[in-house]
Amino acid sequence: MKSLITALALLPFASSALAGPGHGAAHGIGEPGDPAKVDRVVEIAMDEMSYSPASVEVAAGETIRFVVSNEGRLVHEFNLGTPDSWATHEDEMQAMMREGMMSMRRVDHEKMQEMGMAHDDPNSLLLEPGESAEIVWTFPEDGQVGYACNVPGHLEAGMKGKVALEAG
Repeated sequence: MKSLITALALLPFASSALAGPGHGAAHGIGEPGDPAKVDRVVEIAMDEMSYSPASVEVAAGETIRFVVSNEGRLVHEFNLGTPDSWATHEDEMQAMMREGMMSMRRVDHEKMQEMGMAHDDPNSLLLEPGESAEIVWTFPEDGQVGYACNVPGHLEAGMKGKVALEAG
């Protein structure tokens, strides 16, 4: 019964995750790229409240394979998006924390699946300490794109990076 109540309580967040900016469709930030057609690889290291590098230069239309490693002691996220999409996504992340799907040091993927909040968007990685993963992304011709960690409190602490999109 508790699982049903929790699932119903999270339904509004799941709906916004599907419809909100930064989830599913690219919404001006680009789109998932073809792993066979990568222009270059960019390594991103996440530590406590920072990314290295803090900015990445990208040509319009370029396809990048981001190899992202969590070198910190806390769970961190790499989320390609905009301040508007991060604001929407932050609500979802707070719900995940509140409902025990994640803590500052661990992600419960099984519970996330049960609650319908798999955090499997193509523009986002949620990594425990020591984990690494990849995103292949094709950037748009123009727009504003960045990357941020939406784990509660992390973006507010300055955990974000800039994608400098250069005209092709």
